[in-house]
Amino acid sequence: MICSMTGYGRFENTLNNRKITVELRSVNHRFLEFSSRVPRGYMFLEDGLKSLVQKRVNRGKVEMFVSIDDENEVECGITVNHSLATQYIAAVKEIAEKNGMEPKVSALDAARFPEVVTVKKADEEDFEAYQKQVLDDVLSVANVAIDNFINMRKTEGESLKNDVESRVNIIYQAVEKIEVVAPQTVERYSERLREKITEFLGGAQVDEQRLLTEVAIYADRVATDEETVRLRSHLGQIIEMVNSDNAVGRKLDFILQEANREINTIGSKAQNTDIAKVVVDVKAEFEKIREQIQNIE
Repeated sequence: MICSMTGYGRFENTLNNRKITVELRSVNHRFLEFSSRVPRGYMFLEDGLKSLVQKRVNRGKVEMFVSIDDENEVECGITVNHSLATQYIAAVKEIAEKNGMEPKVSALDAARFPEVVTVKKADEEDFEAYQKQVLDDVLSVANVAIDNFINMRKTEGESLKNDVESRVNIIYQAVEKIEVVAPQTVERYSERLREKITEFLGGAQVDEQRLLTEVAIYADRVATDEETVRLRSHLGQIIEMVNSDNAVGRKLDFILQEANREINTIGSKAQNTDIAKVVVDVKAEFEKIREQIQNIE
């Protein structure tokens, strides 16, 4: 089943005391362009999320938003060197007494003295294990969010497929009309040419061989058989592609260009107003199909 390039998906779950929410949205884009927004301090998640999306999405501008409420965050420990603080305070008092100043040292002042307060970082191995667990949890939630995201794209893709197929069927009918009308153009030309030659000769016998030659030359010039055969082939490929499970958006765009080229050729070759009207209608349908194809992955 084909997918639309526009879609939305969201999933929220609590794993290992972490409330994780992942949200995706996408719009049309020529290739796959991925960006993510993760909470500060969780930048280590970005590569894993990007790799996950690249495995499951082919085209579109995809944005992912991640929020994490983590009760298990690795906390840094704080230690106070009380002995050193006492020495700093004593030194301040000594300086004040010798210089006739009043010593004023608050607890905040003491905490600012070098090495009085130190931050003990988490053990590196513990932190790596923490990051791995967070990544596993986030990817688990992200996978479900992507499932929901893809399901929405498939639903919209089904609508696109139905619309394209209905328009292709309209074009098939137009091609049938061209195939019926085109031979009549040659017949009418032959009749008009015979009438003009007869009138010019004043009733004399018409050179049938010369007449047939002229008609054959004209028929070859306005013949659209090859174009209609190729056009039918292109239409068949379009139907086949929109029923495919692969990403076919760019291929569809190419085939549509080829089909449009054939109908333009038919329009330029056919010396018939009825065919000209059909060509205009077909081109209008092709334009509508082109608009839909821009949304297909």
